[in-house]
Amino acid sequence: MKTVGLVGARGHTGRELIALIARRPDMRLTFAVSRAMAGKPVRDLAPEAPDGLEFEALDAQACAARGADAVILAMPNGEAGAYVAAFEAAAPDIVLVDLSADYRFDDSWAYGLPEIYGRQRLKRARRISNPGCYATAGQLCTAPVRPWLSGPAHLFGVSGYSGAGTTPSRKNDLAALKDNLMPYTLTGHIHEREMSRHLGHEVRFSPHVAAFFRGIVMTAQLEFKTPVSEADLRAAYAKAYEGEPLIRLTDAIPEITDGANIPGAVLGGLSLTADGRRAVIVCALDNLLKGAAVQAMQNLALALDLPEFEGLGV
Repeated sequence: MKTVGLVGARGHTGRELIALIARRPDMRLTFAVSRAMAGKPVRDLAPEAPDGLEFEALDAQACAARGADAVILAMPNGEAGAYVAAFEAAAPDIVLVDLSADYRFDDSWAYGLPEIYGRQRLKRARRISNPGCYATAGQLCTAPVRPWLSGPAHLFGVSGYSGAGTTPSRKNDLAALKDNLMPYTLTGHIHEREMSRHLGHEVRFSPHVAAFFRGIVMTAQLEFKTPVSEADLRAAYAKAYEGEPLIRLTDAIPEITDGANIPGAVLGGLSLTADGRRAVIVCALDNLLKGAAVQAMQNLALALDLPEFEGLGV
């Protein structure tokens, strides 16, 4: 039985993580940090939580002193550093999985998208950076044909408002989102930089948010150096995701409802222009699950040398 702590437990992703940990017979949640809910039963947020467990307002040093086997950091960008420093000083061998963008550009951290970048570096890793939700969808679309690309991959993404977190903003304001589609961060989005870095290929990304709660649809426009055949194109995706239980390929064009509330991702609608020089593919996934909590659990299980897909329903 591995003991796990969770920092940033009251957010949308925290709620999913509590439920996923509870489904595993080989992990136990031993502390959950939330200043806003300190003293309240964790079951108030997640009925699956262990009986008697309460939210706590622990600082970084107090978390590091708890002696857990692993800690998941589910905080906003820019807030992980103090906790990482405390663990480095007091518990350097603990497994840390960070869901923020703080360490996605740090080569000393393993980048945890196992279906694309493999599992070897994640096995027994001690520092893992969890990919972003849009970045997961975009890389799943692009990676199988990366060597063929001639120019930037153009990615158009739409997310539910849960992706904006629980802190009030226009991007999770239902009045502002009603009958609306909201573009934002038109250049330089952090997921654009993240995808470009890890793919080793330039990406152009246009993010949008809409009035549904959860889910992402990503449409990728991909241009090739030389013409490709439809058979070769389909074979590239089939080979890339062969044997991956969380990735499903379909001929249909995936929609938000296809990806929401499932642990993996659906890729489909693969279309090729008549000249064989441009393809379009669509990915649908749940931003809170494969885009965050499920991916964190895959990475955590690999680092702890436990079954990767336990409790995911696959």
